[in-house]
Amino acid sequence: MAGAVRQPIDEKAFGKFLEENQLIEREKVGIEHKKLTWRVGLQFGFGQSNPTYQITDASGHRYVMRKKPPGKLISKTAHKVEREYRALHALEATDVAVPKTYCLCEDDSVIGTPFYIMEFLDGRIFEDFLMPESKSADERTALWKEAIQTLARLHAVDVKKVGLDKFGKAKGFYSRQTQTWATICISQSKAVDVETKEPVGQLPHFDELVGFFKNERLQPKDRATLVHGDYKIDNLVFHKTEPRVIGILDWEMSTIGHPLSDVCNFITQFYLARSPGTSASSSSSGFLPGATPGLPQPQDILQWYTEISGYDPRPELSWGAAFNIFKLAGVCQGIAARVAARQASSAKAKHHADTRGLLAEFAWVLAQEARDSAQAEAKL
Repeated sequence: MAGAVRQPIDEKAFGKFLEENQLIEREKVGIEHKKLTWRVGLQFGFGQSNPTYQITDASGHRYVMRKKPPGKLISKTAHKVEREYRALHALEATDVAVPKTYCLCEDDSVIGTPFYIMEFLDGRIFEDFLMPESKSADERTALWKEAIQTLARLHAVDVKKVGLDKFGKAKGFYSRQTQTWATICISQSKAVDVETKEPVGQLPHFDELVGFFKNERLQPKDRATLVHGDYKIDNLVFHKTEPRVIGILDWEMSTIGHPLSDVCNFITQFYLARSPGTSASSSSSGFLPGATPGLPQPQDILQWYTEISGYDPRPELSWGAAFNIFKLAGVCQGIAARVAARQASSAKAKHHADTRGLLAEFAWVLAQEARDSAQAEAKL
């Protein structure tokens, strides 16, 4: 959803840059060749870690501008709008639905940070994954089917053909991810509450989980595709009336990686519905079998994915789900660290912080399931 601009930019400098460089191919988007004035009227708020703005020209045509956050960034690898632009631009020539990109500006002197401009997509975004706005159970099924088939098409892209073969490393994705998240969790665990002086503490079963994920014999077989990194229903724009994805948003975590990571991220809510203590949070209980008319279950979703991608993730699903829930626990531990530092104080933030232990416990349950399954197969 878009609202008032919370982080203003220098609109005069922004407009001057666009007009001097004529970076938008106006004839292709129906804009007359005349001097244009630009207005930054709205800022999108939902799900945006990179400040995102709706901009409008004098002819009333709308665009979207995404930029890095202002100020010094904690992580050098986060908020890479340049990578977002590169992925989106490369995919324009494929059958993957993405917004058209118009320009990338890497000059900090214009509005303070790098930014890019892309097409405004006028469609539906479902913030509630159960899609209560859908017209019928059949439409809900069709929307979810389209979403997973869109992911399958993304994973089928020939990265070399679109110039993204150097977008990330082709091997060792989960080993690198394990090391990254282990380092993050260790750092977060040391955060101290400013009042009680108590540390946030480490996640339950942390050492066992990291040891399990580092065991290359148990890891999924190496695969390399373009992965979105945060593929889920609310990062998709659907056609206003048809069950059709017209664009995938929020590409800042995209890389070359294992397709299982996107698949597991997409069906996270189905796993959370099984997790003790979390099924009542958000709308996870609605993902239990039969709870929501027309909502397909994982077996259907994975079959639709396999038919298009050619990769069947089901034999590796327990491992991938365990890792995904472990990451989610790490995210909640990070929120706990921010709460401890009083950088986050909302009831929602505190709730997420409090679920980190339950999520880690559940990740360990899934990890044990994956380990037992692998051992049983080894005996056959």
